[in-house]
Amino acid sequence: AHFGVPMTGAVLNALNIRLDAATIAFILDHGEAKVLFTDREFADTVQQALEIASVDPIVIDVDDVLAPRGKLLGECDYEEFISKGDPHFAWQLPADEWDAISLNYTSGTTGDPKGVVYHHRGAYLLAQGNALTASMKKQAIYLWTLPMFHCNGWCFPWTISALSGTHVCLRDVRADDIWKAILEHRVSHMCGAPIVMSMVVSGKPENAKLDYEVEFFTAAAPPPEAVLAAMKDAGFNVTHLYGLTETYGPSVVNDWDPNWDTLDNREQAALKARQGVRYLALEGLDVVDPQSLAPVPRDGASIGEVVMRGNVVMKGYFKNAASTERAFAGGWFHSGDLGVVHPDGYIQLKDRSKDIIISGGEN
Repeated sequence: AHFGVPMTGAVLNALNIRLDAATIAFILDHGEAKVLFTDREFADTVQQALEIASVDPIVIDVDDVLAPRGKLLGECDYEEFISKGDPHFAWQLPADEWDAISLNYTSGTTGDPKGVVYHHRGAYLLAQGNALTASMKKQAIYLWTLPMFHCNGWCFPWTISALSGTHVCLRDVRADDIWKAILEHRVSHMCGAPIVMSMVVSGKPENAKLDYEVEFFTAAAPPPEAVLAAMKDAGFNVTHLYGLTETYGPSVVNDWDPNWDTLDNREQAALKARQGVRYLALEGLDVVDPQSLAPVPRDGASIGEVVMRGNVVMKGYFKNAASTERAFAGGWFHSGDLGVVHPDGYIQLKDRSKDIIISGGEN
């Protein structure tokens, strides 16, 4: 769907599988859904959502033989739907690179979710930025332990395929399945929340030994020192990222400084826990006074709001001009995150001025 939907000129709206029926119904209505692909594992929740929603989308079932039992809700299943396609259809590039490619809803503790609109240009640039930041070679082998409903998988669906890479997908994110996939396919790259790292180190088979290093990119809360050390011992190089739904996922990376090589594990862990420096695809990143927009001193102590701007910042909030205007006040996107800038230019988060939900290890 991450390829086929944009190729038809339509807009992707990946739904968080952990949302309740009422929230899914709101998103279907607010986004004016025309077609809904749904896996039968989630049939109970989706059926309730469809009963609540005002829209009446075409429902297409993904009838996965590996799925837990669940009824089919749609007019047809995915394979039947695909078989009806026009063999002579040729996809075209978008008429305008600023056309919407996807719609991703944020979840807040107050009010309804806001629909974040991504455009083709931003997704293209972040997909390229991922490859450069992650030092990905052609034919990389990527294991999906990051959900594609989370900022379109940080745009990695497009990154991996652009590199002629291999997508390795899991039905469930479990330690035994993760290790089986890594060992069988020689996975080179992974992304995920810190909870995934904990699963990897605690579920490592006794006889599992890697003769190469797996690149693992994590976001959300800083990884604990013990987990970072255990990941390193298990054969993983962990890089800390930071971003928001409004920035297509990662927009800040904790790039490794060679000067840190001589430090001990505790000192390295403290430096790795910082959010980092500007992502390659992002034009501007700063920590500023929220009122004057003046940059804070680079002293590691003066707190301000993290702001971003550039092509990999959202187009705006769908049908919400007032929130969009507030978010872009002064020509910067206001993240709502409070942080400091260290003398070496690395930013570090200290607090959050907006509400937040953590579900399944993801913010």
